[in-house]
Amino acid sequence: MFEKMGGWRRSSYCGDLTRDDIGKKACLMGWVQRRRDHGGLVFIDLRDRAGIVQLVFSPDSPNEVHKRAHNLRNEFVLAIEGLVRKRPEGTDNPNIPTGEVEVEVHELKILNDSETLPFMIEDDTDVSETTRLAYRYLDLRRPELQKKLVLRHRVAMAARNYLAENGFIEMETPVLTKSTPEGARDFLVPSRLSPGSFFALPQSPQLFKQILMISGFDRYFQIVKCFRDEDLRADRQPEFTQIDAEMSFVDREDVMSLMEGLMVRIFKEAGVELKPPFPRLAYPEAVGRYGVDNPDVRFGLELVDLSGLLAGSGFKVFSDAVSKGGVVKALCVKGGASFSRKDLDDLTEFAVSFGAKGLAWVKLTEEGWQSPIAKFLSDAEKEGIAKATGAATGDLLLFGADRPTIANTVLGRLRLNIGGRLGLIPREGTSFVWVTDFPMFEYDEAEKRYVAVHHPFTSPMDEDVERMESAPLSVRAKAYDLVLNGSEIGGGSIRIHRSDVQARVFKMLGIAEEEAKARFGFLLEALKFGTPPHGGIAFGLDRILAIMTGSESIRDVIAFPKTQKGTDLMSDAPSVVDQKQLDELFIRVAKRQAEKTGA
Repeated sequence: MFEKMGGWRRSSYCGDLTRDDIGKKACLMGWVQRRRDHGGLVFIDLRDRAGIVQLVFSPDSPNEVHKRAHNLRNEFVLAIEGLVRKRPEGTDNPNIPTGEVEVEVHELKILNDSETLPFMIEDDTDVSETTRLAYRYLDLRRPELQKKLVLRHRVAMAARNYLAENGFIEMETPVLTKSTPEGARDFLVPSRLSPGSFFALPQSPQLFKQILMISGFDRYFQIVKCFRDEDLRADRQPEFTQIDAEMSFVDREDVMSLMEGLMVRIFKEAGVELKPPFPRLAYPEAVGRYGVDNPDVRFGLELVDLSGLLAGSGFKVFSDAVSKGGVVKALCVKGGASFSRKDLDDLTEFAVSFGAKGLAWVKLTEEGWQSPIAKFLSDAEKEGIAKATGAATGDLLLFGADRPTIANTVLGRLRLNIGGRLGLIPREGTSFVWVTDFPMFEYDEAEKRYVAVHHPFTSPMDEDVERMESAPLSVRAKAYDLVLNGSEIGGGSIRIHRSDVQARVFKMLGIAEEEAKARFGFLLEALKFGTPPHGGIAFGLDRILAIMTGSESIRDVIAFPKTQKGTDLMSDAPSVVDQKQLDELFIRVAKRQAEKTGA
């Protein structure tokens, strides 16, 4: 498709020229990447989103083109006309797709100039992320980021095409909606027309996509913005994008099978061939073997349960943990006996940060078991531990003895820490695993009540419904997460489609009838009118792209991300608004920072 620019039409993108274009006239437009002035010949690398091509300005060029080329600087915007020719023998550049050709420039238009840049437009720039985000419009010119965002477009289009081919209808859901807190804090939006009332930005389209199933649309999808006011990290943003899908008259197998096909389609855009079906782990096995419900299964170092062996141990920390209903588990770190005391102190501090009271360890050396706890373990216990864990001379054993949730979490996190430290985690490759059979409820010690592990609209297993009140912690949910390389990239469930079951779940969660009506009234009312069985899933598009591209942070696959403090350094958002706006919204700010208001 040709584009007009002052009567000129671009014939192709810079990065698309090949040896097939030799002898053809070209009209190119883009930015000066660099200039190499040899006095006689002047070489310009011209860049656009497709790549770079070399321009040649000869003293023999007409219309003072050569003279004007001496004045070009980085990031000047140019339009040129010229002849594509083969590079002279020995000057090919095999590192770029256009490396066999160059363009002899006959006409030049300088469409705009540029001030001195705060940093060079190069992939290997060492400028701080803070500076790059402040000048995001320049940062986005870097080829690496442009490739990632072009891939994002292709993945989104592939997802749309696949879902449409499988009978899904793309539909939009409201951005201004009702506040129904689901774990994270809502972003609230004041209503000028209803003073004192607030909209909320959606944490997900959960209620609305269920309403669409009740409405008979059968299969819905949306690539949708979601908002959560939570503490940020490398794989979190206050606004993020989901591939959201819901369907009627399905069970878990239908959803998982269809979504495996979606993963095959979108990863093909990144040149990765996937082979479903993906492996599956029930939640108890995932947590039991890996300590977490989003296991990285690309390497070993699995947790070993020693509770039965050490229930009567002379080491009271172990035996007391088991007698109180807890567990004793261990990690065997091959070659870990070489860890220094500082290494072990660092691991202990790390374990404590995840709730451990300490960290018991044993080094297996030529001289025997070295550890402060070794004297409390009998020879039979040592033999049993070594056999169960596969420990041998030169290895390190790390123990967790506590409530199952704490012991599993601590050792699971230590597993990842040590896996990274020892280089056990592959840098390349894709390893998918479904985690299923999650518990329906867990008990929140702080709030002294049961809470939903997924969300309150997740259906319990049919065979477990009757135990909901008598043994709630034994009830399993029809929930499933898809994990990629140790990151949860998607989660979903079969939903509750019966109003009586939904009422029982709310009661178990301590949500009174009046509160349920106030928060979810429109859904509860809709459930009374012939709701079909339905379920779905949502995938984190940003997280998938970050893994696909090997990015350290999802900020690198989002055009305009926020910092870890939730700010946009380019636009200076969030910002203080004037009093007139606040008055219109009937809002009074209790305290403002003097440096922002000038007070």
